[in-house]
Amino acid sequence: MKAVEIYTSPLCGFCHAAKRLLNQKGVDYTEIDVLQEPAKKPEMIERASGRRTVPQIFVGETHVGGCDDLFALEQDGKLDPLLAA
Repeated sequence: MKAVEIYTSPLCGFCHAAKRLLNQKGVDYTEIDVLQEPAKKPEMIERASGRRTVPQIFVGETHVGGCDDLFALEQDGKLDPLLAA
């Protein structure tokens, strides 16, 4: 399974929803809290092609996007193959 990284904030409901989906699927992920580690926010913005909102989710080197994007992949049956590739 590819490494998963998720940039989050503890105040973000979409972050909690994305993490809940990953947890339900048994996916191990690295959480980067941009409030706890503010120096990571510019890194997130650069990696996410300018997107500034959290969550920003990466599977391996693939930028998935935010919570809605993650759920869309799941609904389309594309999340599991992406994780396994």
